[in-house]
Amino acid sequence: MSQPLRNILRHSFMLLSGLLFLSSSITVAQTTTVTGTIIDGPTNKPLPFANIVFPGTTIGTTSDERGVYTLTASGNFTKVVISFIGYKSITKVITPGTSQTVTVKLEPDSQLLNEVVIRSGKRERYRNKNNPAVELIRNVISHKEQNQLGSYAYASYEEYDKLQFSLSSLSTKVADRKIFQKYRFLLNNRDTTTLPGKSLLPVYLEEKLSEHYLRKSPSTDKVIIKGNKRVDFGQYFDSNGLSIYLNRMYSKVDIYANSIFLMTNQFLSPIANSAPMFYQYYLADTLVVGKTKLVGLNFVPRNTTDMLFEGKMYITLDSNFAVQKINLSVNPRINLNWVRELQIHLQFEQHTDGRYFLSRSDLLADFGVNKTKGGGIFGQRTLSYRNYKTDEPQPAPFYSGQPQVVEAAAASQPDEFWRTNRHDSLSVAESKVYTNIDSLKRMPSFRRTMEALTFVLAGYKSFGPFEVGPANTFYSFNPIEGFRLRLGGRTTPELSKRYYAETYAAYGFRDQRWKYFLSGTYSINNKSIYQFPQNYIRASFQRDTKIPGQELQFVQEDNFLLSFKRGVNDRWLYNDTWRIDYVHEFENHFSYSIGFKNWQQAPAGSLEFKRIGDADNAPSPTLTTSEFSVEARWAPNEQFFQGKIYRVPIVGRYPVFTLRYTAGIKGLLNGAYNYQSLTGIASKRFWVSPLGYSMVTLQGGYILGQVPFPLLTIHRANQTYAYQLNSYNLMNFLEFVSDHYASVSIDHSFNGFFFNKIPLFKRLKWREAVSFKALYGGLRSENDPHKNPSLYQFPVDAQGIPYTYTLGNTPYMEASAGIANVLKFFRIDLVKRLNYLDNPNVSSWGIRARATLDF
Repeated sequence: MSQPLRNILRHSFMLLSGLLFLSSSITVAQTTTVTGTIIDGPTNKPLPFANIVFPGTTIGTTSDERGVYTLTASGNFTKVVISFIGYKSITKVITPGTSQTVTVKLEPDSQLLNEVVIRSGKRERYRNKNNPAVELIRNVISHKEQNQLGSYAYASYEEYDKLQFSLSSLSTKVADRKIFQKYRFLLNNRDTTTLPGKSLLPVYLEEKLSEHYLRKSPSTDKVIIKGNKRVDFGQYFDSNGLSIYLNRMYSKVDIYANSIFLMTNQFLSPIANSAPMFYQYYLADTLVVGKTKLVGLNFVPRNTTDMLFEGKMYITLDSNFAVQKINLSVNPRINLNWVRELQIHLQFEQHTDGRYFLSRSDLLADFGVNKTKGGGIFGQRTLSYRNYKTDEPQPAPFYSGQPQVVEAAAASQPDEFWRTNRHDSLSVAESKVYTNIDSLKRMPSFRRTMEALTFVLAGYKSFGPFEVGPANTFYSFNPIEGFRLRLGGRTTPELSKRYYAETYAAYGFRDQRWKYFLSGTYSINNKSIYQFPQNYIRASFQRDTKIPGQELQFVQEDNFLLSFKRGVNDRWLYNDTWRIDYVHEFENHFSYSIGFKNWQQAPAGSLEFKRIGDADNAPSPTLTTSEFSVEARWAPNEQFFQGKIYRVPIVGRYPVFTLRYTAGIKGLLNGAYNYQSLTGIASKRFWVSPLGYSMVTLQGGYILGQVPFPLLTIHRANQTYAYQLNSYNLMNFLEFVSDHYASVSIDHSFNGFFFNKIPLFKRLKWREAVSFKALYGGLRSENDPHKNPSLYQFPVDAQGIPYTYTLGNTPYMEASAGIANVLKFFRIDLVKRLNYLDNPNVSSWGIRARATLDF
């Protein structure tokens, strides 16, 4: 399992796991499920978009285009109400805690016949053309720009943001068990009002009060955070990192955006520019609020398994055609992992100039390993807005500087500040969360459990200021070292936030050599070196093995799972590497690093450094280089999966650019060559809702100077059975080298768009993925050992057959087709190598797998 996945899993599950240990079993309130069909009495035809609710609650659904519905919730419900405008409502008695079928016929209400037109006969096929509902939604789409706050030259507002998580369906009997008596203060703090039919145990709460100032030109969104308060789990979680992760899962919902990002997925908005191609719309009813007439509009996906919403919106029948209110949910058959229920409620209020601004947003989601039963997690993010002001500019200097400013007292605001400034009061259960978690984290049994989970999920065992790990590198094997044991660790911020050290020692029983690593880091800004923005200087020495051409991201090379490789794998290097690096990140997500490296390479296994021009053709024992490097990176609006002692970038919708320059100095600390190299990388994720998303990476490089093959670009190869996004998965190690190259990589996930329409795949919740990679490169004559005998010859096998090549006029290409979401965690790809099939020991086909975590 890769380090990013471990870190993500740690964030996703440690909070739940650390509290679920309080109970030996979790039971569920009775689940009531009602299914059936709603029928138009006079015509005996299905009645689409009728309303079905449990009376006295907000739990309900609508019938689909075939009149079929399913309503499920935990609770002892005894009645269900079916209604539709122009028809008489019907209340049916049901049996709580069971699954049952309730099919009803609705009869027209004679008092409303003058408002309703009933058509008999064959039901017409849905069409966009001449459809008044579609014409209405096209008016909404055409007026989107004027209805957004960004249409004003200047605007400002106050925002209150509340995010809370609770354990759901936790048995009330747990608190009565003797073993959990000391936890009763936590277990008895339940909320039974937020989600009717479910008992919630709040475990996390975060509040933020901020002021936003928008400027249209140049585009600016200045945020002043006045107050910020959240639950602190102490040493087991990085509070900032946990907050970023949870806020990303529960992103703010902008209904006027074409796509809405939720739970690692992108949903097409029902008022997106292309929405009429993927949604069906039906006029429902009319309302009058104040002096404004509103039209109710139901919407459903054309295909109920696509990443789309269903629900109802109210649209103003004035010159604005604005959304005044909208309720969004997803069909239970959607290909969305672990989400039992998802609801979004947006409410807009009219401003003094007649426009409608968002006044409240509620996002509710209920998660569970099993979608129908068992314990789970319920999360709710509520945002409320007030004090809207438009066309009231601030002085120009106000908009400069950092886009987000946190006031000095924001994290320490007193209770009186929150009582005065909250837009809505906390529930009784929510108000106790802060003190309850403070008490919980001081309990020895809770600390022991969290330490055990840290080792299992993250691979490190903490001893306060020092931790040992990662566990997946304790043992590995390879053809050079044979059986390899390794033990290492690193200091933590508990020892110092300014000084850090990391080390390991390893021993190979075949080559009988010790390997080791030692680094020391000094944090210049006195912040953790794992937190943004980084500003540190690091010195290190490493003596270890390396496979030429294997470049891994966030994964240790001696990870046990990478011990299993295909084909011949005995061309290695012994490396002695001295490094010193300075890294500086800025708040605008631009960063640069300056480094120096002295690198001594010695061939291992069957790899040799031989010169054709040497009279005795004797191998050279080592190759030493000394080089300076500088790298610039810009990743606008980048976020991280953040822990106390790690961070992993989150792939977002913004591009990432990297430019690296390296210069080798001959004669400096035994450096043997002068050379210069330049490398550029650009990557971006493109969302194409509802067709999924593509990750596109462009890369190029050029080396100036004459260098032997170990200093050329050895293209990233992969001989493991794990699918690596940034490597060529059917290229052998050391197979291709270049001194100039350009490459493109495209990886597209369809998120089940096609599989959802195939019954078997739809049931399995599989998702399709495809990829294509192409690499164009070459070698100038000055770096060709056949034309320059003073250079190392390209490696050959025992029979004298070369196994290292240069690329010709045809680029190296490979493609794959994969099935993702297998068992909800794995992606399996069938990879095809498209050319250069005559090279020795190559595979034209291969199956590769990787672990992923997507909702």
